[in-house]
Amino acid sequence: MTKAELVRCGWVGISDTEYTRYHDEEWGVPKSDDGALFEKLILEGFQAGLSWLTILRKRENFRKAFHAFDAERIARFGARDVERLMGDAGIIRNKAKIEATIENAQAYLRLRERTSLAKFLWDFLDGKPQIHERRTMRDIPPESPESKAISKALKKEGFRFVGPTTVYAFMQSSGFVNDHVVDCHRYGPCAELQRKFKAPKK
Repeated sequence: MTKAELVRCGWVGISDTEYTRYHDEEWGVPKSDDGALFEKLILEGFQAGLSWLTILRKRENFRKAFHAFDAERIARFGARDVERLMGDAGIIRNKAKIEATIENAQAYLRLRERTSLAKFLWDFLDGKPQIHERRTMRDIPPESPESKAISKALKKEGFRFVGPTTVYAFMQSSGFVNDHVVDCHRYGPCAELQRKFKAPKK
């Protein structure tokens, strides 16, 4: 079977090679690195109301604009930085989301004084990815009890643009849950990675 003939989740299609690569290599792989999780959380916030493909095509521009998502640098951004970012056509020029990113970096740094972002998030699942058996795309919910709980906790910590639906999309992409449909060629490999996954203890 060629790569083009592989069965994939319905949302990815086959017309965009970047989207296909993202689905085949990244989506659903469990993450425990704080930096990677912070970046993904920010990008999911920017995605709200848009397609993920739009964000994916601009991801490298986001990384340049936000200094590789260095939270310490972002947390010090001021009005001139917001103005600079609002003039950057390579990213999503939404002032509320840009300002939220700065606040989220500050919230992330405060949280990190107590615990890692990874442990904070994985504790809501007792450190174990949820491996679902979704038969069709219609079986996949827009949110879950865990995404609601995480959303509420993140907001309490000072994070913004982290509603339950945004958080669930984050959980799917970061491997907290396996929402590849069962006949997708990535369902089994991601499930295997998730069974072997060790959540951070600190």
